[in-house]
Amino acid sequence: MDQRLTLITLGVRDLARARAFYEQALGWKPGNVSEGVAFYELGGFALSLYGLNDLAEDAQIGVPGTGFGGIALAINMHTREDVDRTLAEVVAAGAKLLKPAQEAFWGGYSGYFADPDGYPWEVAWNPGFPLDADGRLIHV
Repeated sequence: MDQRLTLITLGVRDLARARAFYEQALGWKPGNVSEGVAFYELGGFALSLYGLNDLAEDAQIGVPGTGFGGIALAINMHTREDVDRTLAEVVAAGAKLLKPAQEAFWGGYSGYFADPDGYPWEVAWNPGFPLDADGRLIHV
């Protein structure tokens, strides 16, 4: 199997609300949008927003409960200050702060927020994960 990731799909309870958060509050630009789904280009792969029940049906699994789903998404930043700025921006845009930015045991600096559907996003500066000028990981 090829070692790559091309798409992350989040099952959302209310697609219009989720799109408003990512597009209006965070300023993300949608790519392909069809009835019931929206895609966002993320520099080599994409994020998809899809109805929670529709996603569960498509995967032939039950709709998950309200607890932690065992996954977190991450956005790595160039500096510690970028982490603080980004967390402040997303919270002002309606995200819930889960963990304020702080020194991490692994030598970096990070905090967490939740989007309107509760998906946790880590915002981190990691000296071991250098980024290019476009914010893409150089190596891990």
